[in-house]
Amino acid sequence: MTRKPITLITGANGEIGHGLIRYLAEQTNTPNIVAFDLKPLADDLLPLVHESIVGDILDTALLDSIGERYQLDTIYHLAALLSTTAEKYPELAHQVNVQGTVNLLALANKEAHTVKFIYPSSIAVYGLPDLDTKYNNPNIPEDQFLHPTTMYGVNKLYCEHLGEYYTKNYGQLDPTTKPSIDFRCVRFPGIISAFTVPSGGTSDYAPEMIHAAVQGNDYACFVREDTTIPFMVMPDAVQALIQLANAPSQRLTQRTYNVTSFSLSASDFAQKLQQTYPNITITYNPTPARQAIVDSWAHSLDDSCAHQDWGWSPEYDLDSAFDTYLLPNIEAHYAQYQLDAV
Repeated sequence: MTRKPITLITGANGEIGHGLIRYLAEQTNTPNIVAFDLKPLADDLLPLVHESIVGDILDTALLDSIGERYQLDTIYHLAALLSTTAEKYPELAHQVNVQGTVNLLALANKEAHTVKFIYPSSIAVYGLPDLDTKYNNPNIPEDQFLHPTTMYGVNKLYCEHLGEYYTKNYGQLDPTTKPSIDFRCVRFPGIISAFTVPSGGTSDYAPEMIHAAVQGNDYACFVREDTTIPFMVMPDAVQALIQLANAPSQRLTQRTYNVTSFSLSASDFAQKLQQTYPNITITYNPTPARQAIVDSWAHSLDDSCAHQDWGWSPEYDLDSAFDTYLLPNIEAHYAQYQLDAV
């Protein structure tokens, strides 16, 4: 049986998955995407994919059946338990985030050809010991302060190393074994979306604040007003994955790349929003455990390697993120919601 070459997207029903599906579908008239998620794919995306599979990445029999039916050319492995959820259920997070990744790497490694394995990591892999260290070390590169304090960060950092191992060192004691994986990882800052209500992320104070402001609601922020980490908006996150996947292999000098757009504090977010919504009130009621986690993350990221190796550059800076992407789209969303409720 001839196996159809496909691009496999796990966690396909998240917003990054939706963006990838739409972008990749525009590149070809023949659907070659297989979407994989715990939940059925959104109805409007079904015509854009070859098949939508509902299942669990811990189900190795199901994964093997995919490998038997399809030739895996590229895998975008997006499925994961996010940071706050992972802290509540650390053992489950390890199973999903690590064992699920191992299962997919093993599946890809069965192919006789090279499989691109595109993996999203996170600033949660960083672990700065105190605030003085954090603010005295801006623009942290990929190889410093890698001491994560959360299960999610530990999972992501370990999977970065797993991907590098499967690409460079798998089968190193057997001269007849050739690794078949080309692992490429984007290490994301906090991601803000105009279309998804935030849930499960420790950096969600920023998007929660924006969604509250657009609805005219006050917001009690769960971190201090001086809390600062890097961010980017969802369209740039999707493009970063696509650009890294399309980069010529000879240009890549490493396997994991930082990307970022802008860094600003929680109070900066509030002031930016109050320029448009002057009647909202933002207060600060830090949750000690979540505050400690965010304090351990980088103030800002050095993404110069991504710029140099594969031409990364975000489309949205702070002003365009708010003025042309976030606020107009979120306002339109809630306006439509109100119309639907009438």
